[in-house]
Amino acid sequence: MARLIVKSPYFKGGGTKPAGGYLRYIATRERVEILPDERPPTKRQTQLIEKLTKDFPDTKTLLEYGDYTAHPTKFNASQFLTLAMEENWSKVQELDGYAKYIATRPRAERMGEHGLFGDEDVVDLTAAMAEVNSCTGNIWTHIISLRREDAERLCFDHADAWRALLRAHRNDIAEAMHIPPEDFRWYAAFHDEGGHPHVHMMAWSKTPGQAYLNREGIRKIKSVLTNQIFQQELLHIYEDKSQSRDELVRETRSAMLVLAQKMQNSACEHPEAEQMIWELAWELGSVKGKKSYGYLPKDLKQKVDAIVDQMELLPSVYECYGRWWKLQCRLNDFYAEKERQRPPLSQQKEFRQIKNAVLQVAEQVRQNKITFEDAGAEQDAEQNATYSIPYPTNAWYAMATDETLPLEERDEAAKQLETLADGGDRYAQYLTGILYRDGGLLIPDAEKAQHYLEMAARQDHAAAQYTLGKLLLADATELQNPAQGLYWLERAAGSGNDYAAYQLGKEYLSGKNTPKNPERAAEYARMAAECGNPYAQYLLGKLYLSGNGVPQDKDAAYDWFQKAQAQGHDYAGFFLERIERLEPPNVLLAATRLLYHMGKIFQSSAPAPQNNGVQIDRKRLAKLRRMRIAAGHRADDHEQEQTSSTMSMGW
Repeated sequence: MARLIVKSPYFKGGGTKPAGGYLRYIATRERVEILPDERPPTKRQTQLIEKLTKDFPDTKTLLEYGDYTAHPTKFNASQFLTLAMEENWSKVQELDGYAKYIATRPRAERMGEHGLFGDEDVVDLTAAMAEVNSCTGNIWTHIISLRREDAERLCFDHADAWRALLRAHRNDIAEAMHIPPEDFRWYAAFHDEGGHPHVHMMAWSKTPGQAYLNREGIRKIKSVLTNQIFQQELLHIYEDKSQSRDELVRETRSAMLVLAQKMQNSACEHPEAEQMIWELAWELGSVKGKKSYGYLPKDLKQKVDAIVDQMELLPSVYECYGRWWKLQCRLNDFYAEKERQRPPLSQQKEFRQIKNAVLQVAEQVRQNKITFEDAGAEQDAEQNATYSIPYPTNAWYAMATDETLPLEERDEAAKQLETLADGGDRYAQYLTGILYRDGGLLIPDAEKAQHYLEMAARQDHAAAQYTLGKLLLADATELQNPAQGLYWLERAAGSGNDYAAYQLGKEYLSGKNTPKNPERAAEYARMAAECGNPYAQYLLGKLYLSGNGVPQDKDAAYDWFQKAQAQGHDYAGFFLERIERLEPPNVLLAATRLLYHMGKIFQSSAPAPQNNGVQIDRKRLAKLRRMRIAAGHRADDHEQEQTSSTMSMGW
């Protein structure tokens, strides 16, 4: 994998061991040709490697360590020992066991008497050492390395290229180290080391105590250097990675959405979670203020986390989360290979919404709020409405909403439909109102939707009356008119629209747009249920089971649940199996309701691509594309894909 490694240990200035010695070392190392030695490492080398990796665990992230573990030879052992000791120079000097061993004398490319370079064209080594030794603040010793094949391919196998690179980005490095450019001081030397050519760079601030460097700072240094080093091939790689990533997203998201929809549309039993939600509901009664996860006391947060982890045990949740995690890891692997442990769902920050979903369900239980489990009702209502629409008008609507057709044909169909609507066709008015309400083809326009729906409603189109009523009861503030919304629902119900009657039952139960009236709610629910509406039959069964608006009657509840189940209502079947349990309906449905919310959250949370290193925007892509063309490549010329062009943190 092509990547840049940056390591950033530091000296404490003013110590007993002057940092100038290290500067002289990196500037004057003997140019000794290292011959490959495929023999096994010596016992001494093996012992030192074991000690070194134990004392300095970060050395295991070096490219040289990977080479050694893959091919344990004398040559690779020497390469690793040398760079590992250089990285920990200040500490190595204090450890007699290391200081006695010199693995090799790697070669340093000199520019005259030494290999040191910096801001100045000519560096005086003696003066530079004196400057370093006089520094009383921290001095960072960056080690920046590439694999041999990458350095040669990208022309970074000589000192001039590295000098130009570091000079060009010295202010970027200074910013990452929180040093003003005018206070930033640095020197560096290029070492043409065996399999991993690298640069040693010493950097500090003229103002003591000013500089500091954290993980984010190192990431910034790596990012800016990586952008420059890999710019010739970055565009193609980025585009290829993007295509591959998008295919992965589509593939995995599709499978994940199937699971998420299953979660939303099915009932489940989870007694442990239900009991925990029941207990949480009671405790929420004593919580003052906002009932949001972030505002809860610690003990209640732990209860919420425990409920989420219980729900994770459900096979559908476990599989859906597993698919999401697999996708997230594979996407991240495009940018940095790293072992990742899948955390419990409660600790997954991307799904904090689930914790508030737990609280929502617990509040419904505590307040005994009626729930309706009717996610498909709106779609069913509109589908039923289209059955009575004459063919020519319905055909235009079908063409306008068919996403497989060319856009020109769909636009023409919508135009024809609107022409019919303007001519007074109530069916076309209803369908045009739907198009303007939903958007997708026409630009969403609530006022135009209201206009056309109202034209059809005044011509006694019951489905239009129902749809208009719901539109006016929705939370769209520019149109919201509860009184008019209820008026049109009542007109539609009076015309025999069972979905309008069902919606009125919901309104009188919730009390959102009209004062609560359970008795009147039950009347409307019965009106719709007797027309064969499965959602109303299910609702009426719940009302009889709980005695809400009607006398409590398990037998009547059982009958209505049976009728709803016969029409495919899953939740009705759920209650039929548990009708003898003593818990309130909301407790029985607690896990199911939470599963529904989790399904919606999973459905909307397929991972977005995350670039943790190189950031490329449209302007950058355009610039890189121009560079490729200027270099003699065709705009669509594809070079052989590299495994990665992004940086990998060398911790």
